[in-house]
Amino acid sequence: MRAEPFRIEIPEAALADMRRRLATTRLPGDFGNADWNYGVEQSWLGGMLDYWARDYDWRAAEAAMNALPHYRATIDGLPIHFVHLRAEGPSAGAIVLTHGWPWSFLDWVEAGRRLADPVAFGLPATPAFDVVIPSLPGFAFSAPLTRTGIAPPQIAAIWDTLMREVLGYPRYGAAGGDWGAMVTLELGLARAAHLAGVYLALPVAPGLDGRGFTAEMFAPEEQWMPARRDAVADTLVSHVAVHMRDPQTLAYALADSPAGTAAWIWERRRAWSDCDGDVEALFGREGLCTLASLYWLTNTIGSSLRIYAEWFRPMMNAAPATTTPRLAVPTAYGIGPKDIVFLPRRLATAHCDLRRWTVFPRGGHFGPAEQPAAVAADIAAFFGSLGG
Repeated sequence: MRAEPFRIEIPEAALADMRRRLATTRLPGDFGNADWNYGVEQSWLGGMLDYWARDYDWRAAEAAMNALPHYRATIDGLPIHFVHLRAEGPSAGAIVLTHGWPWSFLDWVEAGRRLADPVAFGLPATPAFDVVIPSLPGFAFSAPLTRTGIAPPQIAAIWDTLMREVLGYPRYGAAGGDWGAMVTLELGLARAAHLAGVYLALPVAPGLDGRGFTAEMFAPEEQWMPARRDAVADTLVSHVAVHMRDPQTLAYALADSPAGTAAWIWERRRAWSDCDGDVEALFGREGLCTLASLYWLTNTIGSSLRIYAEWFRPMMNAAPATTTPRLAVPTAYGIGPKDIVFLPRRLATAHCDLRRWTVFPRGGHFGPAEQPAAVAADIAAFFGSLGG
């Protein structure tokens, strides 16, 4: 089993087709929606689409991405894309960083650079790590996804094969946000013997459903957590419901329309990040257009949605668990104040080998992309403390 170097080369015809569709987008009309209460506000979206069609330079973004060391390997019959950053100087170990939806591998790159080469960022005393950043199956260049049943447990098994058999790391660390946190959690549960530790950038714990956490379960100093969760809860309902029940039906519209793809994912980036309503200021127009382009140009928006159905459908009518698993590997949490899911610290202590609990002063659901320096420093401190 080998990994082969990979280069991103989107055909010019695909770019021309995307620009044509953007330029001829039919907008539905919008009124009484200056506060985005009904969804993405049309004048903002129209301006972004115009920039994407006329001024955005995919080739410049592609060249920047190709400056990274990309590889692909076929594991369990699936094409898996990943970026592999080697530590500059002695390595303190390897870490696999896993993204979620609507993320891409790029959301971990800036944090990954700091983990692999802290000296370049003015941190000579910080340990350096080999960093592996895969694309989830069915996302971007880990495509095509051609079979069902690929959920966090299966992805965790693929990641373990990638790290140990393809790349030769007998022991490694894992970190992830959103779905990446669920994959990381599964790695800690099922591959504990191979894991130095796990870092969860989304506060989840094995066997616990955060939807059932009442405010009383949080400590007095944690009451801001259920308050934030409840304030943002409505922004989760639509996408979880349709991704879980009808992902293929939605995929037809989004795969046909780059404007539809962008509106669907950009709304979540705005609602779930610490951007004070200005998502462009946080991620940049180029960053938002690159994210949408990655989904649309690779025609993976549809396959990216399937993970919701694969994970949630079997759980809907599952029998109640008789025991709650415990995460026995060293565990750390990095929590953004504007995230969307929260966990009482006492439950983390009860269900994990809790070694580190960090609440960042800024950051939301896309913490590694929003605050890469802070997240990378926290990850380095955690894994550095484990002594390999």
